[in-house]
Amino acid sequence: MSTIEAAIRSATISVVVENEAGVLARVIGLFAGRGYNIDSLTVAPVDDGRGRSRINIVTSGTPMVIEQIKAQLSRLVPVHRVADLTQDGPHIAREMALVKVIGQGNARAEALRLADAFRARVVDASTESFVFEMTGQTEKLDAFVELMRPLGLAEVSRTGVAAMARGTRLI
Repeated sequence: MSTIEAAIRSATISVVVENEAGVLARVIGLFAGRGYNIDSLTVAPVDDGRGRSRINIVTSGTPMVIEQIKAQLSRLVPVHRVADLTQDGPHIAREMALVKVIGQGNARAEALRLADAFRARVVDASTESFVFEMTGQTEKLDAFVELMRPLGLAEVSRTGVAAMARGTRLI
């Protein structure tokens, strides 16, 4: 592994913006225009009475690239605050997935057993399929999906990462 590959890290960046048309397009345009990849993206209004939304972006790059991303995001007009939750202190990051498994017999029983072990809930069932709902860290969801592949994994839908600083720290 080269020195540059070793220096690449994942970053969860939280951005508070004005909740207005076109803001998300500007943020995404910043990433696209500079060739930065977005691994996960969530956005929703923040119930603060000030008409703001929170965008959580998971991306990766060298520390210098992550700093450039934060600086460029901070310069966008509708942006109020930018925080790299992975660097600024303890944080919580979760995502939700719906996982459809189609199978019969032993595969069906094994899918249910694994779902129980991973604390996934059955939200839909038929004689030939299950849809599981699961919330947790990205790595946990990845592991569950991989275990479902040989058991009849048919579809996966994921929300993307929602993240927040722990304790009293705000972004």
